[in-house]
Amino acid sequence: QVQLVESGGGLVQAGGSLRLSCAASGRTSRTYAMAWFRQAPGKERGLVASITWSTGSTYYAYGVRGRFTISRDDAKNTVHLQMNSLKPEDTAVYYCAVQEPSGLYNYWGQGTQVTVSS
Repeated sequence: QVQLVESGGGLVQAGGSLRLSCAASGRTSRTYAMAWFRQAPGKERGLVASITWSTGSTYYAYGVRGRFTISRDDAKNTVHLQMNSLKPEDTAVYYCAVQEPSGLYNYWGQGTQVTVSS
């Protein structure tokens, strides 16, 4: 089992910044990648950004490219999401997830609320 604990959400004005963190513990040896998803009210959960643990290669959803940066701290089994130039449409619950070599996201955090006011 892998446990994920997220932190860093909150309320910010449009144009502001927030940094989310996700600390992984437990059986993390099978981690292929870690990712951030988000889900706004009435919408499906979608992938925001991911980072491959072994190579550090990253992926960003189209709407956040150039504004969000995902990074990892190997020593602390932690992944961060730096969010700049936030927009009201970024308002959502953000979830951290672990992807295993199977391709499945089998472990999820509890979610952290990000609210961007206009």
